[in-house]
Amino acid sequence: MRLLFVEDDPRIAEPTVAALREAGYGVTWERTGDAGLEAAMLGDYPLVVLDVMLPGLGGFEIARQLRAGGVESAVLFLTARGELGDRVQGLDLGGDAYLVKPFAMPELLATLRALSRRERGQGAPVLAFGGGRGRLDTVARTVSWDGQEVAVTGREYALLDVLSQSPERWFTREELLDRVWGPEFGGEPRIVDVYIRYLRRKLAPEAIASERGRGYRVEK
Repeated sequence: MRLLFVEDDPRIAEPTVAALREAGYGVTWERTGDAGLEAAMLGDYPLVVLDVMLPGLGGFEIARQLRAGGVESAVLFLTARGELGDRVQGLDLGGDAYLVKPFAMPELLATLRALSRRERGQGAPVLAFGGGRGRLDTVARTVSWDGQEVAVTGREYALLDVLSQSPERWFTREELLDRVWGPEFGGEPRIVDVYIRYLRRKLAPEAIASERGRGYRVEK
């Protein structure tokens, strides 16, 4: 799938573009807002990843002009600005998802997969888990429990996303480590257990089941 990536910081862009290409995306990298807008208007990109703070036009203004011009590409904002007001503004201007820096590559790839499924009309944008008490919105990237939105970190969201995409399926610690932290992660595998505890505290102890020798799962 073709993807337009607009980011002015090469320290972020170069490894990210390399990883995206390795994941199979055809990536065009633009470094300024004006060049990004021109490329998005002229090219056929199902996915557009926009930094908010750019030389020239900012990401929010690019999104506004794209929507005004009838461009329906899925737009992912990628920025260090994570305040609720910024997120709401970006979504109101036509963005589809919001990812806050610093981010993990598996988290970015999971978000792009969710947007790709929506573009192709595949998969549900909202996933149920925890016997229906939990909801995971794969477009807005929000989590709720018993009807109340719960603040989660990017890593917590990515972990819950993997579990919720395949409810009732058991995932080993090693599988979750590979999917959420990535195969290059060199830390302690039990970091998975730590994040499961974080999610149980925020949601409910019964939100994620565990069984020795089988791993973790969520109920639909």
